[in-house]
Amino acid sequence: MTAAAIQDQPVPLPRGRRGTELAMLGFALVVVLLAYTAASLGLTGKLSGLPGYILVFAVLMLAAHLAVRRFAPYADPLLLPLAALLNGLGIVMIWRLQESGRNGNPGNQVALLSDSATKLQLLYTGIGVIALVAVLVLVSEARILQRYTYTLGAIGLVLLAIPALLPDSMSYVNGAKVWIILGGFSIQPGEFARLALAVFFAGYLVTKRDALALAGRRVLGVDLPRARDLGPVLIAWAASMLILIFETDIGTSALFFGLFVAMIYIATERKSWLLIGLGLFLAGTALTTTFVPHVDERFTIWLHPFAGTNATGPAFQLVQGLEGMAFGGIFGTGLGQGQPYYTPLVQSDFIFTAFGEELGLVGAMALLLIFGLLVQRGLRAALQVKDPFSKLLAAGLSFVLALQVFVIVGGVTRLIPLTGLTTPFLSLGGSSLVASWILIGLLIRISDSARKPAPQPIQDEGMTQVVRAA
Repeated sequence: MTAAAIQDQPVPLPRGRRGTELAMLGFALVVVLLAYTAASLGLTGKLSGLPGYILVFAVLMLAAHLAVRRFAPYADPLLLPLAALLNGLGIVMIWRLQESGRNGNPGNQVALLSDSATKLQLLYTGIGVIALVAVLVLVSEARILQRYTYTLGAIGLVLLAIPALLPDSMSYVNGAKVWIILGGFSIQPGEFARLALAVFFAGYLVTKRDALALAGRRVLGVDLPRARDLGPVLIAWAASMLILIFETDIGTSALFFGLFVAMIYIATERKSWLLIGLGLFLAGTALTTTFVPHVDERFTIWLHPFAGTNATGPAFQLVQGLEGMAFGGIFGTGLGQGQPYYTPLVQSDFIFTAFGEELGLVGAMALLLIFGLLVQRGLRAALQVKDPFSKLLAAGLSFVLALQVFVIVGGVTRLIPLTGLTTPFLSLGGSSLVASWILIGLLIRISDSARKPAPQPIQDEGMTQVVRAA
């Protein structure tokens, strides 16, 4: 066989990988269809309304699968099905809440959901799938993004700063200045800023990790970093405090600083950075609760939600969500048979409480397990890929997904103060959903690079004959 023939031979795909993905995607779609069936029967006693939506959703997920099959054939076969399952369940719950508002249930703000809310979420899903495909097509290797480290860092900071610079009429919603509102169009730039900043942190820390890993003084058995190396973490902390003060956005501030601290720990393997980050976080918390009324109110309703008029005033949303989940118990009331519409903004910030009420503790734990599997697959890609930048980026993206779920679920269950973040893939809203699909696209690309077999060696026929003659 000639060298050219050997070179032209394709590397065979691992058996069953894309077939496994397709099978798991089909399983996810069956679960979504069963969830719709239960919700529809619980609401009206018959099937109505959603089958067309489920069909459109299935077509979108099949398109995403074909894109992965074409542009990332070696990727983890579970990333896409897990994301599709969460997205589909979110669409079913949004449709269920939309139908409650249409039927005139006395909910708070759910009645404001238009008849096109489910269609809008499907539109956002389509845009998210297009964004995922764009990532796979344009980013052939994740390490290409390292070239744009500082550009993406600047873009991320600008996206975070824009809402603070706009007047309240164009950025202020429900106590936080985190939006860009132009006419009937609105976008939450912080959702995309965290992705850009994850790339920036990965690129920066890859080049600076050797210096940041150097030890200074040893205090109580912990090797602290040198004083000269504290600059980056102090800048990140100051930036997160500015977000909190000028935008009163606890969630984005926590995610921004938590992402940096986690990635600097992963890059350096120094526990001292975690301790320093925790200390700065506690100091910032004490500072902002004193000088920022919005943050102080969040801590008050966290500690005393049922005290005085809190339950009917600032803590009403939290109390309603807690009572709904308590009413659901272990196994829930059943999809379509609860009353989650009594919780304000249940379709966005508190959608997890709707699942907790109608699916119970068992269903809530199942959702957390799905998120946990998604994070685990992302971390698995980080462990497998050899490129340091891709490794750090995959770990950072996986961590920011885990941290966002922890912050929102911890807030609605009163484990930690409420922050107002959205639940990835489940909540109504375009910015969060599209950003989540971009995140999955990056993890798929990194996973594909990690699992891709090494190139086959090219044998030179003439050289082989010389060696044999010798």
